[in-house]
Amino acid sequence: MPSPLIWRAIWAVSIAVIVAVLAFVAVPYFASNRIVRDRIAWEMSAWSGFRVTIEGTPEIAIWPQFRATLSGVTLSKWSDDKAPPVMQAERVDIDLSAMAALRGDVVFSGVQLIKPIFRIEPAEHGMLLPSVPSGGRVARAIDAARETVKANPGKPDVVKLPKEGFGSIEFRDGRVVASIDGSEEDVVTGLSGMVDWEALNASGSLTANGTWRGESVSVEANSPQPMLLLAGGAAPFTVSLKAPPANLSFEGNGNFSAKSFFDGQAKFSAPSLRRALYWLRAGIAPGATTGPVSVSSKVSGNSDRIKFDNAEITVDKNPGTGALDLSFNDALPVISGTMAFDTVNLAAFLAAFTTTAAAPGDLDAIDTSFADRFNLDLRLSAAHATAGPIQLADMAGTAQVKNGLAVFDISDAGAFGGNIQASLRFDLRPEGTQVEMKLLASDINGAEFTSAAGMTRLMPTGTGTVSLILKGPGKSWNSILQNADGSVSATFGPGNLTSLNLPSFLKHAEDGGFFALDEVADGTLAIDGAELKASIAKGVARIDRAEAKSGQTKIWLSGIVPYAGRGLALSGGVIQKPAAQPAPPAQPAPQAQPAPAQPGTVPDGQAPANQTTSTTPPPATTPAPTTPGNGGNEATFFVGGTWTTPFVSPITRRKTDE
Repeated sequence: MPSPLIWRAIWAVSIAVIVAVLAFVAVPYFASNRIVRDRIAWEMSAWSGFRVTIEGTPEIAIWPQFRATLSGVTLSKWSDDKAPPVMQAERVDIDLSAMAALRGDVVFSGVQLIKPIFRIEPAEHGMLLPSVPSGGRVARAIDAARETVKANPGKPDVVKLPKEGFGSIEFRDGRVVASIDGSEEDVVTGLSGMVDWEALNASGSLTANGTWRGESVSVEANSPQPMLLLAGGAAPFTVSLKAPPANLSFEGNGNFSAKSFFDGQAKFSAPSLRRALYWLRAGIAPGATTGPVSVSSKVSGNSDRIKFDNAEITVDKNPGTGALDLSFNDALPVISGTMAFDTVNLAAFLAAFTTTAAAPGDLDAIDTSFADRFNLDLRLSAAHATAGPIQLADMAGTAQVKNGLAVFDISDAGAFGGNIQASLRFDLRPEGTQVEMKLLASDINGAEFTSAAGMTRLMPTGTGTVSLILKGPGKSWNSILQNADGSVSATFGPGNLTSLNLPSFLKHAEDGGFFALDEVADGTLAIDGAELKASIAKGVARIDRAEAKSGQTKIWLSGIVPYAGRGLALSGGVIQKPAAQPAPPAQPAPQAQPAPAQPGTVPDGQAPANQTTSTTPPPATTPAPTTPGNGGNEATFFVGGTWTTPFVSPITRRKTDE
């Protein structure tokens, strides 16, 4: 027979099984009654500091984990019954302690929010943030931690931080909404993630992903002492944000108090700076994408000022270094600093602030709304720079935006074998935007300059100087050029005049009938120099002087060239002066003949006193024949058509030397 010890063991196991079965049956009963439901609501309220309401009776699941499922859960402010809930969830799953439930207590180990809606509202500094509870265990713990920080701000005693458990909060398929202009709008949709914080004095982390401003965004943050951060103390933390338009990360120290600060290493990257600025609502209108940008820098500052030191900056795959300063003390944020590049694309840089053309040569709308969002004072330098087809060396420039005035200057740069200075100025006035463009190119190679400008007809190739000033109103490059006033002048030294076969041109002019300029473009003309002066009014250039000299030949043009329509209305001429006739060679002076010897003459080699040496003067030099008028052959003509297809119509062919 079994010993009594064995029977006692059998009875003990049987009783344990019966108790377990009874507990399995009893827990749902005890946990499902109204008392436990109210207890759950009370515990959530005591924990969060908000008034909690639960619709219906909790559903209890025992296996595989003891869990209560609540429906229609809302958290509201105690102080405002009419305000919409701070948080509401279609369903809330709470992981509970089974033994605490049998005692009628509620102890949470984890919470899952299904389809929650979080409401945020403007804070004092303008940012949208969740409502702050007026009480609750978490709020009281933060207050206690704040006192610990005040006792020793430099190095708070972390041992004195609250030790209460927190657990984890998971959320799925949620939304963040805000009241904007009287209507409720979605800020974030498809929100899912988790807050994992075992105890208030322990490390914590946050992971979340959702859709913000039409883009999928994921956020990660963690800190070894999140309670210190919430209490306004200093603590290490890391945060990262990843989205298709931009990626951002920070690792360092900081605090979130009224005198907040941070100090650490930050990284930022974007496949398109313009797209990132537009997505971040920095006051930049959408446009064609520009090249990628990335920044890695030591960052320090507070809510009033941020400094970027030893910044490594890459713009459109061109690396550089610099230091930036971002200030929020004025009405508009102020960005200032210096940036130095080995190579930089100025078109990509400018396109971040003004709308980029979809294709080279397109002249579309100018976006100047950035001038209403921030002020800028930036110094730029580059060993090599590009502006479209233009190559620059040792460039120094500035970009300034202040009080509705935006100026982009190249104060000095080597280009086309010489030097250039350029300026682009936007003056934002109530009556409309005024744009001013200036260019001064000195000692440049005419062939390189005209090739970069896309001008290949009748262009000088010698060394010269070009000056251009344009100013006009408009909201697009085309409208500005169609209404611009200004001037253009150019002077070139010896070189060639491209795309002109002068003998063929004169032959066509003599034959009469109009002809395309392309028919006589199979040659070049060596010239001694060329000069151009023109005034511009309402987008129409009036040529006051345009001449090219080649030996005894002079080619001149005058007339108007309107920007709109790209038409031509010019008259011109070719003047050929004959070379001056050379004077005949001088005749040698006749030799003086000695007189016959007479008695009593003087010795040999001496003339008599009463005789003189006589000479015959040379004949006068014959002057070159003169011609009437200009003294040569002249062909006059009219140039019409368009910039791309000009044609020539002879007016007369006169021989003045016959």
